[in-house]
Amino acid sequence: MPQAEGKTFSFLSEDTIESSLLETINFENKDKEFVKYETDEFSAVCPFSGLPDIGRVVIEYIPNKKIVELKSLKYYFVSFRNVGIYQEKATQRIFDDLFALLDPVWMKITLIYKTRGGIDATTAIEKGEK
Repeated sequence: MPQAEGKTFSFLSEDTIESSLLETINFENKDKEFVKYETDEFSAVCPFSGLPDIGRVVIEYIPNKKIVELKSLKYYFVSFRNVGIYQEKATQRIFDDLFALLDPVWMKITLIYKTRGGIDATTAIEKGEK
């Protein structure tokens, strides 16, 4: 693997992401209600340089029997803050953790990252029947 030029910063491994912080609330979705949460306070770090990657997370889903408790979601996102993880992998990890937790009818996770190195990056994963 190539080496980063200049200073690099230390970071934590993906093992330190705390999916156990996520909690649910029972929710009987009789009318196929659509849920959307957004935050522009997501951050992790580049596993190459240790420099921050900052982005907007959009979570969209049709609940089955559970919704995510929002304070626990915020704590979960904070656990990414010092983790070295590629942008695409962060999207996959959030999707996998939330899909396993909620078992929704349909879910889409989108991360829109701030421009880095002159390149805009958006990653998205979707699964289920809308």
